[in-house]
Amino acid sequence: MIEAVGHRFLPTYFKQCASLLKSNGMMLLQAITIREQRYAQAKRNVDFIQRYIFPGGALPSVAKMLDIVGSDTDMNLLHMEDFGLHYARTLRLWHDNFKHAHGTLTELGYDDYFLRLWEFYLCYCEGGFLERTIGTAQLLLAKPDALREPLLGRFNA
Repeated sequence: MIEAVGHRFLPTYFKQCASLLKSNGMMLLQAITIREQRYAQAKRNVDFIQRYIFPGGALPSVAKMLDIVGSDTDMNLLHMEDFGLHYARTLRLWHDNFKHAHGTLTELGYDDYFLRLWEFYLCYCEGGFLERTIGTAQLLLAKPDALREPLLGRFNA
């Protein structure tokens, strides 16, 4: 969802998230991210995905999100996972399923342009995850009072 927020509104987004949490609250954010070294260029340009798949979409970098969280909110990062390589495998499976459904999609009225566009999109994203130019990150962010309790102690097993 954060990919739909846009670069300009990231500070507002995180401020609003922080304001909605209790003083001991936590939030888990999953985001498709772009490598920090490519972030500035990505902000200035419209790529294939922004032009054809998600107009207005924007991939944040982990560093940019954490910079905003640290400067504009009272939240802190408790834990982070990046599982972009797993997402590459997921995209490969989606692509395989998409190819197997080609006949059905044609029968439903989807034209060759649509089919080629989406096949390219799936391959484009898979390549981005494999090369780690993009990633899929989960960030566990916490308000100040959440840091006073052991994380596992908060949940009944």
